[in-house]
Amino acid sequence: MASHPGPVISPAPEEWPEEFRNLRFAGEDASPGEEQAGDGDCPQGSLLNWLFVDLNSYFASVEQQARPELRGRPVGVVPMMADTTVCIAASYEAKAFGVRTGTLVADAKRMCPEIVLVEGRHEIYTEYHHRVVEAVESCVPVTSVCSIDEMACRLIGRERTLLNALDLGLRVKTAIREKAGECLRSSVGLATNRYLAKVASDMEKPDGLVALPLDILPDALHQLTLRDLPGIGARTEKRLNEKGIRDMDGLLALGRERAGEIWGSVWGERLFHWLRGEDFDRLELEHQKSISHSHVLAPEMRTAEKAWAVAHKLLHKAAMRLRSADLWASHIGLAIGFAVPRSANLPVSRFGAPTRGWRSEIKLSECQDNQTLIAALRRLWESRPAGAQYEHPYFIGVQLNHLVPDCLHTLALFDGLEEEQSRTRLNAAMDQINDKYGMSTLFPAAMLTAYKAAPTRIAFNAIPDLF
Repeated sequence: MASHPGPVISPAPEEWPEEFRNLRFAGEDASPGEEQAGDGDCPQGSLLNWLFVDLNSYFASVEQQARPELRGRPVGVVPMMADTTVCIAASYEAKAFGVRTGTLVADAKRMCPEIVLVEGRHEIYTEYHHRVVEAVESCVPVTSVCSIDEMACRLIGRERTLLNALDLGLRVKTAIREKAGECLRSSVGLATNRYLAKVASDMEKPDGLVALPLDILPDALHQLTLRDLPGIGARTEKRLNEKGIRDMDGLLALGRERAGEIWGSVWGERLFHWLRGEDFDRLELEHQKSISHSHVLAPEMRTAEKAWAVAHKLLHKAAMRLRSADLWASHIGLAIGFAVPRSANLPVSRFGAPTRGWRSEIKLSECQDNQTLIAALRRLWESRPAGAQYEHPYFIGVQLNHLVPDCLHTLALFDGLEEEQSRTRLNAAMDQINDKYGMSTLFPAAMLTAYKAAPTRIAFNAIPDLF
């Protein structure tokens, strides 16, 4: 994140609540009388529609909350105790030394000799997630859980005025500390659409409160860099630079059609509208297009037999999510990263090790049942490269692509309706049992090795009650 001037709100006059008087701001003057008015009287430029909550250094903060001896100390959360893996989270004390998510553990030890490494405990992160959701719900209904450390709330009525929205943001932050734990700091963003509310939550960390009402939106956006926007990473930034767009001025100058051309998809046009404060939700306009799970294998799991068991388990998880969302898969993909000696002149993966990668995908008749998906995964697995350099898989990823919602699902030509309904009922019964008693209650025998040696992990964007 670039350095920003602080929460982007209108100036705080003396009659505003004490909590607001020390907040910094950027933007134009506003009439305090108007800001305190009800929804019907408030100028449209000051109304806000979304409140976005982002927990700061979530995994590391949970560890510090659960283990008081870690408070005030640099903490790095890792998937396993090995110098060749990476930190999946870092406390702010560790970030002060340059340690970030994705930092190689060996580098983190060099950068911060006092760092305390903690193996991730994903069950407790899920437990605290539900505490946080309950805390937020005590102030405002949660409209969407975006990830394990992010959630969005739609504002209504008088909540939409700037002063009331800021007050609500402060109450949300206080409720999280009181109900979930004092170490769980959060940044809250307020804006006219959910995308900009997410942008606002990133502008002041840790423990920020930022509002982006329409009347100061252009000035605020010009202070950002391209990489400050969700969805613009290194590759997208490079592509934009090649098109002559090097800063926010260039991006904001794009027309709607030109934005769509540059991105090559409808996402560019939507970004055009989002950056102008228009309120529509991407998730309301289209269904999920893919479901994926991946796993970095521990050293003792880096054999073909054990890697296949893990791939099988990942598919089981993805298939349960597929069915719970009433979606059907028309493609399945498998990705494998193979460990190679460090002496090999190969690129280093994001997991910190030299790697030789392979990926393949095949088309399916629209399906959601385990039998069809496992058979397809087996075909992919048997097509993986062979040879001495492919004997040690260290990374497995399974992805279900080109998903089709139930309302658009087409029955396969050679499948009888009765047969498909029978498979659907069987899967529904298994999912119901696993939902109630845990995912490891019913599963294919081929996954037994994976359950014994590969514990379930959760990504930031998945909060699986089932798992």
